[in-house]
Amino acid sequence: MSKLIGPGKTVTLHFAIKLEDGQIIDSNFDKEPATFAVGDGNLLEGFEKALFGLEEGAKQTLKILPENGFGMPNPSNIQNVPRAQFEGMELEQGLVISFADAGNGELPGVISEFDDKMVAVDFNHPLAGKQLDFEVEILNVS
Repeated sequence: MSKLIGPGKTVTLHFAIKLEDGQIIDSNFDKEPATFAVGDGNLLEGFEKALFGLEEGAKQTLKILPENGFGMPNPSNIQNVPRAQFEGMELEQGLVISFADAGNGELPGVISEFDDKMVAVDFNHPLAGKQLDFEVEILNVS
């Protein structure tokens, strides 16, 4: 039976997601390995497809372009909100604030700029527009 990653396979791996400067965003190398079934939605499609063709035992660092990762920033995801809605809050650029989305779920927004009247809140994923290094060690393919 083939030990190559592809559709219909279950994969167990250690991984690290890093920015181009080496900063680690997420890693499980010091924890239990992750297991997922190809196509189950637990891994972004672009990350999953980058693994296709790798075999059990492989150790590799894969480049994930923004369009295959968290996408490109969308200017329409930056909302201008009246400063009055932040009454009593100490605002600063880069501050992450949790907002309620339409389904009453949690939606993080980053303060990108503000003045006395308006606050620009960026709802793009923080990794949008970033090329990522996806370091993997494939432990099992079945």
